[in-house]
Amino acid sequence: MGEELTTGELECLFTGSVWAEGPLWVPSSKTVRWSDIPNDRILEFNPDTGTTRDYAVGVEFTNGRTLDADGSVVQCSHGRRRVERDREGAVTGLVDSFEGRRLNSPNDVVIARDSSIWFTDPPYGILPGTKEGHEGEQEYGGCNVFRFEPASGALTPVVTDLVHPNGLAFSPDESVLYVADTAGSGYGVPLRIASYGVRDGRCTPRTGMLELEDGYPADGLRVDVEGRIWTSAGPSIRVYSPSFELLHTITVPETVSNLCFGGPDGQDLYLTATTSLYRIRTTTTDAAARNLPPHHN
Repeated sequence: MGEELTTGELECLFTGSVWAEGPLWVPSSKTVRWSDIPNDRILEFNPDTGTTRDYAVGVEFTNGRTLDADGSVVQCSHGRRRVERDREGAVTGLVDSFEGRRLNSPNDVVIARDSSIWFTDPPYGILPGTKEGHEGEQEYGGCNVFRFEPASGALTPVVTDLVHPNGLAFSPDESVLYVADTAGSGYGVPLRIASYGVRDGRCTPRTGMLELEDGYPADGLRVDVEGRIWTSAGPSIRVYSPSFELLHTITVPETVSNLCFGGPDGQDLYLTATTSLYRIRTTTTDAAARNLPPHHN
């Protein structure tokens, strides 16, 4: 339905995960990297060879990840309750506490043009019975979206009015931040995507809201160069305008967790969906790619 934003058929590239999450195109290796969270491993798919390998195991339940301007990968760790940097396999912590209290379980992350790191911190990796981390307490008493400045070490809450903030993405000019809230009816709120204005490294009060009334949570988010919002929504990907008008739907055989743009020209959309990694060709690219040097695009 809607605009011609995809071409060709959806392809299943790999299956065998328990819960696949956090895909990222890594230009230096020309691979897609993602997490199989309950199996505590990171996988990589090589489109040139069509093969998948374990990139790392025993990784403390990593989830969302993003590419920094230097080509390193910044990722969220449920198990270590931190945001960390992976530079060619050498993993170091960036931030793990707020005002002396441990973070919950950082979930998804984006990096702004000013090098600040923005991430969500819901409790999914510390809940009772979790298979995506270690049971624990919510020590600072909330679930925030944070902005972290690596140079100074300053950590600032920028969104505090959502229940379980999850996926997040900036508009192309970084004047708007979109955040998915996956708490749902069990917490007395709808499944939703909220938008916030961004000024001087801070978020304004909420400017918009999309409620997903069919019970399919938005989780992973990406925004393309035209400002369209691409989000997981149950067994599908949905594409919305900045004003939350539904433009396009991609049906997927499994529940989709997250997505990323990649490939040689950035127009391949990779989807993590329950046990599998999928790919479909698109007519657009990720807005965030503009933040990177030309050799990283």
